[in-house]
Amino acid sequence: MKDALQDIVQHTHGLGSIDLIKIVGDSDNTVLNAITEDRSVILDARFHNPIPEFIGTFGMPNLSKLNIILNIPEYKEDAKIVITRQKMPDGTMSPSGIDFENKSGDFKNSYRFMLANVVNDKLKTVKMRGTVNWDIEIEPAVNSIQKLRFQAQANSDETSFIAKTDNGNLEFHFGDKSSHAGDFVFYSGTSGKLTTGHSWPVKVFLDILMLPGDKMMRFSSQGAAQIAVDSGIALYSYTIPALTK
Repeated sequence: MKDALQDIVQHTHGLGSIDLIKIVGDSDNTVLNAITEDRSVILDARFHNPIPEFIGTFGMPNLSKLNIILNIPEYKEDAKIVITRQKMPDGTMSPSGIDFENKSGDFKNSYRFMLANVVNDKLKTVKMRGTVNWDIEIEPAVNSIQKLRFQAQANSDETSFIAKTDNGNLEFHFGDKSSHAGDFVFYSGTSGKLTTGHSWPVKVFLDILMLPGDKMMRFSSQGAAQIAVDSGIALYSYTIPALTK
């Protein structure tokens, strides 16, 4: 349970712009949805194995508090972590929170979930319009991510970059060549092609790409990008709408 909670916090609150998530679970699947405060990233995640304690629909608010509790040294070894449940008006039992207790039983914390109707109101489902056709699908290399960091540092006054394809290369361009600018080949040998050069937020891409896990990156000429991060516990899919001019 603790591993799953730490994985959730790391891949949501770890971005610095998500502090509320929605969990929907049954005996077959556990899924997670969230959106960043500035609505720049839509997150959909599915756990590789359903979490029995997460059966029901509920919200996890104030992830910063949960992150603090999970990192308290008292809970590092042999802690008792229990999902509490409460009876709903329809007679079902829904997760209501988490009780933490250290090994010796003399140090405790409780973290409360958000009821389904409240989280449904606060975190309305956001989807891209229509079906997104991904023109580019690649597995980003570590050195390419590092080069993106270098270009972001060299062009620190730029908050976005443009993704283009040229002769089978996926290129990232920073700035305007009439002034300071930079570009590099992020991936060579792609079979896809981007017909439109959309702009993308630099910090958002780097924050996601620096998360732990295996990654796939997708781009669509329709104005959407997606970075999928497989943590080994869950597959987190971060969909990023292109910036509007």
